[in-house]
Amino acid sequence: MTNRWLAARTARLAVTAAALALTAGVGAQTVPDTEVPDATGLKFPTNLQIFGKLDPNIRKPTAIVNDTVITGTDVDQRVALIVAANNIDLSADDRAKLKLQVLRQLIDETLQIQEARARDISVTSDEITESYNRVAQNFNRTPAEFSRYLREKGSSDRSLKRQIEGELVWQRYLHRKVDINVGEAEVAAILKRLEDAKGTDEYHLREIYIKGDGDRAPQALSSAQQVMEQIKTGKAPFEYYARNFSDSTTKVQGGDLDWVRPATLPDELAKTAEAMQIGQVAGPIETPGGYSILYLVDKRQVLTADPRDAKLSLKQLTVHFPEGTTQAQANERAAQFAKLTQSIQGCGAVEKSAATIGAEVVNNDTIRIRDLPGPLQAIILKMQVGQASPPFGSPEEGVRSLVLCGRDDPTSGTLPNPQAVQGQLEQQRVNLRAQQLLRDLRRDAIVEYR
Repeated sequence: MTNRWLAARTARLAVTAAALALTAGVGAQTVPDTEVPDATGLKFPTNLQIFGKLDPNIRKPTAIVNDTVITGTDVDQRVALIVAANNIDLSADDRAKLKLQVLRQLIDETLQIQEARARDISVTSDEITESYNRVAQNFNRTPAEFSRYLREKGSSDRSLKRQIEGELVWQRYLHRKVDINVGEAEVAAILKRLEDAKGTDEYHLREIYIKGDGDRAPQALSSAQQVMEQIKTGKAPFEYYARNFSDSTTKVQGGDLDWVRPATLPDELAKTAEAMQIGQVAGPIETPGGYSILYLVDKRQVLTADPRDAKLSLKQLTVHFPEGTTQAQANERAAQFAKLTQSIQGCGAVEKSAATIGAEVVNNDTIRIRDLPGPLQAIILKMQVGQASPPFGSPEEGVRSLVLCGRDDPTSGTLPNPQAVQGQLEQQRVNLRAQQLLRDLRRDAIVEYR
């Protein structure tokens, strides 16, 4: 078990530099004269001395990457974009750490664009604009409104369009450079394993992995505990912390491990996942080579129909509270609203009933039970067609109720399409090859910090 996990972890880990905890002071600092295992191939001396000191307060905001300048404005605008997209509130120290992370990402992005151009790979301005417009739609804004929104947040459309350009040209570069073949026997073996595992539990997990073993274990544990404390504040989603603090290559997907079965995890993580509830965060958990923090996104049984996959037809009633409404006033209005919803007899009467108290009605015929918040999932599973849920909400956002108009239960679980399995395997290997190519670009780059 541990060997399989270590092998997988080795493939997933990004190349990181070993960190040494230094005490403040001038002059040489000496590490005790003990034998240092040479597992890195870098041949560290046993009597290691540090000459001078590293001042953590000196931060380099700009860089020149193979003659391409990354300015402080570039960094600030990309930081503002991340903050706006994740709706987070950062302390001064966290913002400084994020700026350093963003600078590294901008350097990688620049290297990717430069390499693609060297191979005569490019994207047109129309393609970049098309992708930009799709992002604007995700924010429920027109392109012009989205550009104003970015400026208000301290970012710019230029910053986002450069990020889009980097992603598009790198994808085209990989498509031309990387040739991955997945055999039919591999796909058949995976499908057989899925069939053999039918009915067993599997978990959709996100992970933050902090690397550190041996002498570095205490520092890794301390870092993991600090990240866990920040997650508990709820100031930012789990994905934000994974992207900025995890040492695993899954950081680019927000720490997403996708669906995994306990048998593929080390015992420590498997036991934790099995005991977790959907939406729960657990950790730090000691694992081979470091510490992990887990977030359980969802769970299910392999190739088994899940009632939460039922597709619903819903009508949502909403009553908004005037500004300045007290909790007592909200409770009274919510009680009136609850009495109204309990008297509703079928979806055909929803609009008429809503009009009596000025409630807003919204229809949705495509939502699944599992897409609802956890507490609502449990309620909807027990409801009959025509029934309304108990009111839910807050004085700030109003009170709501869901009326169940229809429900299409899922069919029995079936094996995935072989082409889908093949595509997933190919994408995993392309991602691994992409990491290798980016490491080569970093190794050959000339980067000057200013």
